[in-house]
Amino acid sequence: MNQKLSKGAYGGVSGKDYVPYVSKSSGLGGNITVLIIGILLSALFAASTAYSGMKAGLTVAAGIPGSILGSVFIAIFAKEKGILGKTLMQGMASGGESIASGMIFVLPAILLIGSKVTFLEGFVIGVGGALFGIGAASLVYNYLIVEEHGKLMYPESMAISETLVASEGAKDSLKFMGIGFGIGGFITILTSSFLNITNNVISFVNEPFYKWKFQLEVNPLLLGIGFIVGMQVSVTMFAGSILSNFAVTPLIGYFASLGSGGPAVWNNPAVSVNGMGVGDIAGSYVKYIGAGMMLSGGLIGAVKLIPTVIASIKVTMNARGKGSGGAGSSVETVILLSGIIVGFIGGFLVSGGNIAMALLGAVLSMVLSLMFVIVSGRLTGTIGTSNLPVSGMTIASIVIVTLLFVGLGWKSVDDNKALLLFGSFIVTAIAAAGGYCQSQKVSFIIGGSKNEMQKYFAIASVVGVVVVTCVILLLSDQLSMTGDNVAFALPQANLMATLTAGIMSGQLPWVMIICGIVMGIVLFLLGLPVMTVAIGFYLPISTTSIILIGALVRYFAEMYSKNEKEKEVKVSNGVSLSSGLVAGGSIIGLIGIVLQVTGIIKGTGPSGFANSNGMAFLLLIILVVATAIPIFKSEVKNVK
Repeated sequence: MNQKLSKGAYGGVSGKDYVPYVSKSSGLGGNITVLIIGILLSALFAASTAYSGMKAGLTVAAGIPGSILGSVFIAIFAKEKGILGKTLMQGMASGGESIASGMIFVLPAILLIGSKVTFLEGFVIGVGGALFGIGAASLVYNYLIVEEHGKLMYPESMAISETLVASEGAKDSLKFMGIGFGIGGFITILTSSFLNITNNVISFVNEPFYKWKFQLEVNPLLLGIGFIVGMQVSVTMFAGSILSNFAVTPLIGYFASLGSGGPAVWNNPAVSVNGMGVGDIAGSYVKYIGAGMMLSGGLIGAVKLIPTVIASIKVTMNARGKGSGGAGSSVETVILLSGIIVGFIGGFLVSGGNIAMALLGAVLSMVLSLMFVIVSGRLTGTIGTSNLPVSGMTIASIVIVTLLFVGLGWKSVDDNKALLLFGSFIVTAIAAAGGYCQSQKVSFIIGGSKNEMQKYFAIASVVGVVVVTCVILLLSDQLSMTGDNVAFALPQANLMATLTAGIMSGQLPWVMIICGIVMGIVLFLLGLPVMTVAIGFYLPISTTSIILIGALVRYFAEMYSKNEKEKEVKVSNGVSLSSGLVAGGSIIGLIGIVLQVTGIIKGTGPSGFANSNGMAFLLLIILVVATAIPIFKSEVKNVK
């Protein structure tokens, strides 16, 4: 067996002639041990992604950390399964993460419109979407994975495959993940997410004359996300926050202060317009400009996808017409049929006895899902799942379904809830398809079984649906909060709630929304990433500022590397440590919330110096130093 992937893994040979890393005669990678550990990994990454994604609006791909953890567990519990077992484990980790990164876009929006979601609704819709997405993507497996080998590069799949074969690096990667988990867990325990014994938000607010706000939340999972996404994304998001907090907020505050005896704020009758503070301006007006920016970003992204949609469907139909789609296996047929059946069951479950809504909603959801699943699989091969434009595809789908509902007179809150559940089906299918294609490409490169990966990924997806639904129900009280400085910003879910409820009721500050749309168009014409700026505009500056700090740690680690090899090692170890920060911060945070909800932890909150900006500054220094030292020192051991 080679110590690295062959050149053929990256192309130069046709897919049918490619010789995988492991010979086909090596058997399967799964057994009951691999399955149990894979289920645990899928649950871990689903919970972590749901928590961190709802907090920051960004998610972290699970393929590489999943392959690292899988390598360790295989070595301890199932050594005989080797790299094929590790391949299945990373696929299951990706399955849990993919489901979470899809469901959190839309499902929490039901809480934001003032409705409730039950476990049964979340489970049925999520499972239906996941199985439909996997089954539909399986139909084009031969075309996407085999025929396009070397043309569709699947960059993240190749990175995961390289990680799997570079087993000598797994110990270092695991060590750094462990350090990150420890740092993230320790600091989270001190904060309001757990024991609540120290302030972790640096805050400066100016109310008189020029109204502005700057805050920084000392949060290890957000710092980890910043390191992983890097400077370009972090600075772009922070630029959106500067525009929001230091330009638009003061401007609205200035004009509002000129009025006398003014009317009440449109969504808060207790506050007069000319008496608004920074928080009132941000929660009642600025956020709706941000929603308009995100809407324009999503629609622009959807329009830009039209050529890809047409090309993908044409090529796929041609491939299957020539018989190159491959004979469908019984596994993929069962999964796809299960997705369709569960999808229709979900339609009847959420429609409240409206048979027309159940049938039309289910059929339209599946048609839109099928179209975007093909696009999702193809785009994953080009840009990977981390950069998949799920927002654009989801917004386009939601707008189409919303227009259908409004046209048929379905405009009540219950109808809006049903609409959002159909949207949850669509986004889950899109996200599951991307993660599935990425995992199948890894399996193809390494030499695993297509059918085996299909079964294990489907199981992981169902586990992911259960975990994400439970996390959303657990956090429902906090997720339903709106306004400024909420615990979970939910940028995408807020957009879906704003969009659907606004179109249905007509009660929205449309001037703010339209201003945001125009600003988004201007950003597009300037060649800037509209959605990234818009999410930064929408998120609290406390979130984008700590994400920027994480990116700065990476920037300085790269800057002070003596050569490319040292830089590569520092970044690799930093990404592993940051994955640990995200996992530690989110999992320990979830545990803390469970303990608080059950009344096991009862705290009065910090007081004195522990409640001051000085304490938060001290905590920030501890976090940055504890994170930076292992990364900066890593070249001593790894670079010769």
